[in-house]
Amino acid sequence: MTDTDRIILDKVSCGCDSSQTETVQSHTHEFLGSTKLAEEGEDRHNHRFAGVTSEMVLVPGGHVHDFLVNTDFFDHHHEVGGRTCLQIDVGEGKHVHFAKGNSTFVDDHCHVFQFATLIDSPLLPAEECP
Repeated sequence: MTDTDRIILDKVSCGCDSSQTETVQSHTHEFLGSTKLAEEGEDRHNHRFAGVTSEMVLVPGGHVHDFLVNTDFFDHHHEVGGRTCLQIDVGEGKHVHFAKGNSTFVDDHCHVFQFATLIDSPLLPAEECP
């Protein structure tokens, strides 16, 4: 295998191209939660979900994050998506975000959800956080 073949294989296997211009990235937040119960009787159930938000979106007053994930599967699944509220200071230069909404309508029902994101960079000192 030639050096050129190795470079091409590396680009194909990881899907990255080091010749692309780098951009400055901002932070994201992990999140997880459970939807509220929906339906009645034997069909009454909820769903779990987890994911990582988009990078920050600057808005007046600070920033927010977008999110979109699938729930777990209980003979069907839903999408949980939307935009968080503004950052909520939790001290020492750290923050979280709150989000609430309704899942997609599937199997003749939807679910209400609400969650707070996890702390941005929980292990880094505040002066090293973006």
